[in-house]
Formats: sequence, C-alpha cells, structure tokens
Amino acid sequence: MNRDEAIEIVKPHLKQTRFDHTLRVADVAKQLAEKNGASIEKAEIAAILHDYAKYFPLEDLRGIIQDNDLPADLLDYHHELWHGPAAYMIVKQKHGVADQDIRNAIYYHTTGRADMSLLETILFVADYIEPGRSFPGVEEAREMAETDLNQAAWMALRNTIQFLVSQHKTVYPDTFYAYNDLTIRLSGGNNSHG
Repeated sequence: MNRDEAIEIVKPHLKQTRFDHTLRVADVAKQLAEKNGASIEKAEIAAILHDYAKYFPLEDLRGIIQDNDLPADLLDYHHELWHGPAAYMIVKQKHGVADQDIRNAIYYHTTGRADMSLLETILFVADYIEPGRSFPGVEEAREMAETDLNQAAWMALRNTIQFLVSQHKTVYPDTFYAYNDLTIRLSGGNNSHG
C-alpha cells in the first residue's frame, strides 16, 4: 500500500478537519522516522491510517471489538479509545495491511503501551505534537521530539495522565504501563521499587 491508496481508504471516512490533522501527523511521522532511523514509508502509511475508524458509529466500533477478540475492557473506558484497536482490525481484514508494526502503531496511537516499537513511538508522538495541536505542554514535547523521541513520548504520557486525572476521568491501563516503562528506560533501567 502506498500513500495515495491509504488516503483513498481513509478520506471518505474523515471530516475535513480530521483529514487535515491526518496529513499533518503523516508529515511529522515522516520527519521523526527520518530522524530516528525508522522506515519513512511505514511511518507515513501508519499515520494516514491511524484515525480511519474515528467516526465509525459507536455500535460498529463496539461490534468490531467484541467480534475480534480485542480486549473487552476497552468497552469499560471512553469510546475515544476504541477507534485505534478497531482500525487495527479493519486495515487487515478489509485492506490487507499485514504489517504487524504498522497495525500496532495504529492500535496504540491513543493509549501507548509498555515496550512500544520505534514505529509505535513515532506515531504516538507525531499524533500528539502535530502543528495543529495546541494545549499545555505540547510545545515542550515538540521541542523534545527534535532530540529525544522517548523523552517526548514520556512527556506526552505524563501530560495525558495528569490531564485525565485532573478531569476525574479514567486512564486506560496501557497508558500507565507505557508511562512506567519509559520512566524506567529513561532512568537507566533500574526500578528498585518494582
């Protein structure tokens, strides 16, 4: 699959503002891939496909999660988390995207997870820092992404968790696992408190 084919798949399913966001994420993902020695092509495809299921009806997303052996606990959390795992399934089933790393990047682009691959980290950060985003902490993460991708991902996770907690919202466990994993990795790997 190339860029044009990926765009053809997602464009009919996205509002114009979300499509514009998608193209910005793709641009940032390509830059981060180049800077960090990842596949630019894979980063671009994953970025274009990442919000494919964003506007699917909630009943459809719920059905995709239930019918495809995806974690049932997703349904206990905000439906904003459903579109990544749903798109992970659809791009393989409907569009033949077999590349597991691309699919995982799509799956975890909202929550993150422990032990993210380079491509997963690139898409997670690109989605967070793309130029259309404006919220407290994004500038700091943007600047950090220029030099340290993992530190930028850690900042995004920290900010997201702090925001959700401040709003009295639930935090999906994968987000905590991602934060803890990067905290340990960035501190040199020793976690004496286990």
